[in-house]
Amino acid sequence: MLKILGKASSINVRKVLWTCAELNLPFDREDWGSGFRATTDPAFLRLNPNAMVPVLRDGDFVLWESNSIIRYLAGEHGGSHLYPAAPKPRARVDQWMDWQATDLNRSWSYAFMALARQSPAHQDACAIEASCQDWARCMRILDQRLAETGAHVAGEAFTLADIPVGLSVNRWFETPFDKPALPAVAAYYDRLAKREGYRQYGRNGSA
Repeated sequence: MLKILGKASSINVRKVLWTCAELNLPFDREDWGSGFRATTDPAFLRLNPNAMVPVLRDGDFVLWESNSIIRYLAGEHGGSHLYPAAPKPRARVDQWMDWQATDLNRSWSYAFMALARQSPAHQDACAIEASCQDWARCMRILDQRLAETGAHVAGEAFTLADIPVGLSVNRWFETPFDKPALPAVAAYYDRLAKREGYRQYGRNGSA
């Protein structure tokens, strides 16, 4: 059985849990990370020297980095409907996964830490405003894309790309600040909420 190391509230762990739900994969999960067993424990560092969650163990195979893990799960466990084999549709999925991991994540990082987590180290008003503005810019890009597809971020079908993007959309709605109206994103949020995996692991808070 798959073993997932990481606390369930982590956004990156939630990617893996949601993917397992989409693929109907049973798993055992161990709590690691802030508030639980420290990822600086030598036992954990032997699995991931970066001291970050999640870590996946599939038999003797160990893998870290959440996007790599969900790509592996789709490839190893019959998930071609989530991660196509053909180069062009696969590249579209990868494009939006990579965009979420770079542009979108960077945009909301400071604002999320300040406004949702109430981090004392993230209370510079100018930096909060800049982060909120950049986050809104990225979300307008997503809104335009979803208006074009009328469905999901990589096209008509739900794919792996919707898992990281969907989790970021949850953070967008759960973080308290004045937001522009983004009707395609709002409709997407409601569409994702019909999926059992999202109800369990995606739309369950902003942590």
